[in-house]
Amino acid sequence: MNHPERHATASLKQLVPFNLDEWRCALDLWAVHRIIRVVEVTPLPNSPEIVLGVVNVQGEIIPVVNMRRRFGLPEGEAKLCEQMIIARTAKRAVALLVDSVGGVVERPTREVTEAGKIVPGTQYLEGVAKTDEGILLIHDLNTFLSLEEETQLNGALAETSVARK
Repeated sequence: MNHPERHATASLKQLVPFNLDEWRCALDLWAVHRIIRVVEVTPLPNSPEIVLGVVNVQGEIIPVVNMRRRFGLPEGEAKLCEQMIIARTAKRAVALLVDSVGGVVERPTREVTEAGKIVPGTQYLEGVAKTDEGILLIHDLNTFLSLEEETQLNGALAETSVARK
């Protein structure tokens, strides 16, 4: 029996690594729009707990997600070295507050393990990849906000846009 997949060149998964304290995480490169230094965040009333507020990036109002709150990590004082990853989910742009961002890392797709195979019920993770620096937790932005959080965020953003008019 002929198995063409054995003869095909391994496809590569391109990842943008970032740090949260000692956690090494990553996003798919295709989801990352840009990386900026931390800017002033405007509070957004009635938003989900994991949303710190909003930022204006080139005229687009983008919600800022507190990655530490999402994963139950301790929150410290904001540091000047923190960065924001502006990324796109299937529904919207989001800004993710992180400690630092690294350069693009490529891993063969076959070397990325689905998160559910390691820890069943891991809803925010797409997979795990090994690198020379250690393990990368690959986040799935499309499942990052629950349906309830998404609905609450939509309402809060709508209220804010009405208030600005």
